[in-house]
Order: sequence, then C-alpha cells, then structure tokens
Amino acid sequence: MVVIAASLLIPAGAAAGDAPAISPASDPAQAGMLDVATLAPGFVPDMRYAGSDNFTGRPVPGYEAPRCYLHAAAAQALARVQRRLQAQGHALRLYDCYRPVRAVQSFMRWVDDPADQLAKARYYPNIDKGLLVEQGYIAAQSGHSRGATVDLGLLDCRGGTCVERDMGTGFDRFDPLAHTDSAEITPSQRRNRQRLLEAMRAEGFANYPMEWWHYTFQPEPTPGTAYDFPVR
Repeated sequence: MVVIAASLLIPAGAAAGDAPAISPASDPAQAGMLDVATLAPGFVPDMRYAGSDNFTGRPVPGYEAPRCYLHAAAAQALARVQRRLQAQGHALRLYDCYRPVRAVQSFMRWVDDPADQLAKARYYPNIDKGLLVEQGYIAAQSGHSRGATVDLGLLDCRGGTCVERDMGTGFDRFDPLAHTDSAEITPSQRRNRQRLLEAMRAEGFANYPMEWWHYTFQPEPTPGTAYDFPVR
C-alpha cells in the first residue's frame, strides 16, 4: 500500500496466496502488541489513515486514534532504532503501524471504485488507479495486519526543531520514484533513504523495495495470524 504505498503488500517471508487466520483478539493486549510511543521518547506520529491526508482522501475504517501498535518484539526493536537515531540527532516519523483487516478490505473496495479519485493528484498522479494492484502497490493481505510492519520517515533534529528529511517523494506515493533504490532521486535523497535503511536493518527490519518507508520486522512474530481490532 500505501502504503506499501498503501502498504498492503505481503512482506518477505509470507507465502503469496496464503491468507492468514484472523485472531479473535479484541485489543492490543490480547494480541501481544505494544504502543510504540510508550517505549522511547521523540517519535513523531503522523498516522495518515486516522485522518484524511491519505490516498483515499478520507479517514480509513478501523482507525479511531492516531496510535502506533506493533507486536512486542517489533515494537521494542523500533524503540532501539529510535534511540540509535536520536544519538545521531535524528528521529522517526510514524505513518502507519498495525492495520486492522477491515482497513485492508476498505482499500480493496476503494481500488474497485474507479470513480473515486479524490486524492489522485497527491498520491498517484502518474499511474492509473486500476493498475495499483497489478503493479504491486495494493494487495488483499497486509503485513501491517500481522503487527510486524511499519511505515515511517526520517527527521533531522540537530537544529533543535525536527524537520523532515527529503526522501525524494512523500509517504504513500504510488510511483517508481518511491522505489527505495530509484535511479531518479538525488544523491542527498539517496543518503537519507540509506540512513533510514541502515538504522532499520540493524534491528532486524527488512525494507519493501517498492516503498522507501515500508519495513517488516524479521522473523515476524505471528506470520500466520492477522488482527482486526480497531486502533483506539
């Protein structure tokens, strides 16, 4: 999606076509997830699907609060990334973490409605909406729903106020320019992507090559289980 740009894609390690079982867990505690913001200071939340600034142009079902939940191992690893970056004068901006199954389903309904082009100019100006699934930007299953995938950006806080690093595109831009190793970005943008990549990789997160912001913790804590409790 979105995510991968939509961040709906199945991360490395999950077999394509194998639909995970949906857990009956009704809240983060039952699912073994933690609120990342409670584990390290300085995270900057920008949880796009809880508001209207996303590729659908409206709040997404299942997001009732701008909070970042991940399985405990992934959450603790992300807190270590944050502390490592803070020691270098940087910080993480969080775009999306755990994503309820109902949100993934709403993305698929959105894809199937060709008339709904509310946010095209900002998020997918160069691609036909009908090709988003075929080209790997949106899928019917998501690592986010398994609580092991996070979408994030990099902030530079060395001047006292944290400012967004230029990554070459915004979050959830469905475009080859957003591919992590795009040949079209500037050297400075490449260095920024590489800084994020190296920090995440050091704590066990693997990048999805089509989206510079998309990382999955390896090995996934529950690769065969998805969750559908709302983010509250």
